[in-house]
Amino acid sequence: MPLSPPANRPALHRTVLSNGLTLLVIENPVADIVSARLLIKAGTAREERSQAGLFSLLSSLLTKGTRHLSSMAIAEQVESIGASVGTDAAADYSLVSLKTVTADFATILALAAEMVRYPSFPAAELELEQRLTLQGIRSMKEQPFTLAFNALRAAMYGDHPYGLPGIGTEESVANLTRDDLLQAHQTFYRPDNCVMVVSGRIQPEQAIALVEQALGDWLAPDRPIPPHLYPTVPTTATHAAIAQPTNQSILVVGYPTPSVIDPAYAALKLLSTYLGNGLSSRLFVELREKRGLAYDVSAFYPTRLSASQFVTHMGTAPENQAIALQGLRYETERLGQEMLPKDELEAAKNKLLGQYALGKQTNAQLGQLLGWYEVLGLGVEFDQVFQDTIRAVTAEQAQAVAERYLRDPFTVLLGPDV
Repeated sequence: MPLSPPANRPALHRTVLSNGLTLLVIENPVADIVSARLLIKAGTAREERSQAGLFSLLSSLLTKGTRHLSSMAIAEQVESIGASVGTDAAADYSLVSLKTVTADFATILALAAEMVRYPSFPAAELELEQRLTLQGIRSMKEQPFTLAFNALRAAMYGDHPYGLPGIGTEESVANLTRDDLLQAHQTFYRPDNCVMVVSGRIQPEQAIALVEQALGDWLAPDRPIPPHLYPTVPTTATHAAIAQPTNQSILVVGYPTPSVIDPAYAALKLLSTYLGNGLSSRLFVELREKRGLAYDVSAFYPTRLSASQFVTHMGTAPENQAIALQGLRYETERLGQEMLPKDELEAAKNKLLGQYALGKQTNAQLGQLLGWYEVLGLGVEFDQVFQDTIRAVTAEQAQAVAERYLRDPFTVLLGPDV
């Protein structure tokens, strides 16, 4: 089904194969390149806490062997034609990405299909990936901001799977088995739980035919996909202090906020841009430029299927940590008390929409964005809906959203003598 693209957008075609796989094709003949992304609607949020890190490990092993190919054979096939193949696991989805010249797309697509459908999870490769993952987990303990943010995330989410790092914990990763990987793969890696986006110099008819050839006989099992039920998150704010012999103190402040489907989503995205995105943001100007309290300072509000968090953070001199935390909260929470001036609101909209446009210049970027919207259940139309909604946010709406959500935060302070 062809969709009418906005101005200056390459033509977009959406179809659903007979096996349930959703396929988006974005025809963009500017360069002789095709980028494709297969998004599986299952990520680390699907894990039991005892199996944290499962989808990250599974994703990393997709390139390490199939029923017919070794990891070396996969690498040689990719490198011999100068293509790229990658895998990843995020909170709400897993990903296989590939990029190649148009002439070699069929070859790399067939290889990716083999990896996704028939991974072998070789014992030696599994053991190696587990060791590397455990090293990564241990190295996180040497990174002050990561330590502080992980503590904040754990406090804000409790038993919710968002409360753990996607990479897992030492205990959970060490105990993962090949049977765990096989079970997760059989349960969630199925065509009716996938979105594929093909973008580049390729016609929709050709892309559909190639995807049908590679994935059309991939049958969905009779059993339904397990329901996605999230535990409730803590509602009472906590305050934690972590003593570390660091040269600076790390302050992380988190406000519980809703998911992407909530009407407040656009206003919160706009407020996070205004507050902590770039050298002109309120936090940077007020806390670093004017008061000299911050080495670095920022804010972010992740897009999530389930409950999200509005986070501000800064690094400051240990002797300034109390006043810096007070300033960080004050600059954030007064958004709910004072209406933004019209010129500042419009500047924030222009910044956000400009960065949004820059984030979808390439085939891969655009494909990732539209595939992500499909995973979220918002559809490709959300690309335009989001922009229109941002433009429509009023100062009154922004203040009302800030007053509702930017209050009573969870806080973590990491540094010496806390």
